[in-house]
Amino acid sequence: MFTKLLKEVARGKRGARDLTYEEALEAADWIMNRKATPAQMGAFFIAERIKMESVEELEAFVNVSRDAAYRAPIQEGLDCAGPYDGRTKTFFASFATAFLLASAGLPVTLHGAKSLPPKWGVTLLDILAELGIGKEQLKRDRVVPTAAATGVLFVDTEEWCPPLKELRDIREELGMRTVLNTAEKLIDFSHSPYLVFGVYHNTVFDRMSKLLTDLQYRRALIIQGAEGSEDLFIERPTRTYIVENGEARLHVIDPETYGLETTLPEHVEWTAAEQIETVEAVLQGKAHVGYVNQVLLNAAVRLRLADRADSVEEAIYQCKDLLDSGAAWERYTQWRSSLLSEETPAPIGGVK
Repeated sequence: MFTKLLKEVARGKRGARDLTYEEALEAADWIMNRKATPAQMGAFFIAERIKMESVEELEAFVNVSRDAAYRAPIQEGLDCAGPYDGRTKTFFASFATAFLLASAGLPVTLHGAKSLPPKWGVTLLDILAELGIGKEQLKRDRVVPTAAATGVLFVDTEEWCPPLKELRDIREELGMRTVLNTAEKLIDFSHSPYLVFGVYHNTVFDRMSKLLTDLQYRRALIIQGAEGSEDLFIERPTRTYIVENGEARLHVIDPETYGLETTLPEHVEWTAAEQIETVEAVLQGKAHVGYVNQVLLNAAVRLRLADRADSVEEAIYQCKDLLDSGAAWERYTQWRSSLLSEETPAPIGGVK
């Protein structure tokens, strides 16, 4: 049966057709449950890459991935969906931003896995490893209480969705982007009503808008960010799409509008150690103003997205106060200590 589905998407540039949603569900089931052979799975991924996945095909893989994952309404907040192939040339602003948002009362879910193709960049797991946070500290019985106490949940995706771990060898051998690169970012482990989602090319805005509408997020922001991430640029405007009430509209976010546009220091390639050093410097107010402003802008736009502020301008002032007062740094240090401690974390104020 899988061979029949494979033939439909692999008939060449002119003969290939998109699968129906029901067909795509079946194909996703064959792949996620490893009922197809490695050769068949590799052929399917390549054929889809050439044809380009339809919205129905993407949605099917998202839903099958969700069915295979541990998901629970752990906290009602914001899901940050960045690329699982990591970063090489840009600052991981989302990580620092998470603690600023949590200190403002907006729970945040972060998720990731070991680096993947095509970029093979530094990932959140690499950054956490620099803090001494590994698989033992990232088990559910630690991260869920930590999220309840601090408002920041980190999910090791391949542990919460085992089929993705089992498919890693095939993805690494192929060395290219597959439909899973999108699906894994949309598993929505904590049932978040709000989403920020990074893309690399603006040509996918329309497809992703339709997909996020079908997945019924209350409000989502698709961002053509640095290295395909969900982080807004600080040195220039960023193209975004706001998806809400079944509609999507283009919204260009210009840091100059808010007096935040800054030239960042020249940095050729980032290591995990440099990422965490800069994150901690930002949260302590000791970093280059460009990185501080980038975190302020991303946090303010996300607070507005989640209706936690009446305007981006208001949110910027709120976030500045939280940085200056040390509240964001305190949230980060408690989160870090909670994961590294054997004791059950105690809740602190501000998490809703």
